[in-house]
Amino acid sequence: MWWIVVTLLLLGVILMLVEMLLVPGVGIAGFLSLGSLGVACWYAFTSISTAAGWWTTLAAMLLLGAMVFFALRAKTWRRFELKTEMTSKMGTEAKDVRVGDRGVAYTRLAPLGTGRFGEVNCEVKSYDNQMIAAGTPLEVVSIEENKPLVKPITNE
Repeated sequence: MWWIVVTLLLLGVILMLVEMLLVPGVGIAGFLSLGSLGVACWYAFTSISTAAGWWTTLAAMLLLGAMVFFALRAKTWRRFELKTEMTSKMGTEAKDVRVGDRGVAYTRLAPLGTGRFGEVNCEVKSYDNQMIAAGTPLEVVSIEENKPLVKPITNE
C-alpha cells in the first residue's frame, strides 16, 4: 500500500516541476500535481492509518515548500537565462551613402526596401512614398534619420 502513496507523491512532484519549468502558469499540470498530492494524503488516511496520513501530508507539504523555496531563489533561474549579448548595430551601412550617389533598387521599394550603391546594401525609402520596382536605377535625394531617401532615375 505504501508504494501507491509514494508513487502519487512522486507524480505530484514531477507534475509540479513540469508546471514550473516546461509550461509555466496556472495550468493543468499544476492542478494535476495538487490533485495527486491530495489523493496521496487521502489514500494514506483511508487505506493505511491516521498516522500514515499525517506523515504523508507532512511529506507533501515539505516537498511543496522546498520546491517553492528553490523556485523563488534568484540563483535558480539564472541557469535558464540567455547569457549572450547582441553587439552588432543595425542600419550602419547607410553612413557610407551620400546625397547624389547612384545605385539600383535591390528589392521592391514599397516605399521601404533595399538599395545597392556600389558595394553597399542598405535600407532606403522612396522620397515620395511611391512604389519602385526592383532593378530600377536610383539616386539619393536626401538622408533622414540615417535612412537615404531615393528617387528613380528617369532617362532624360
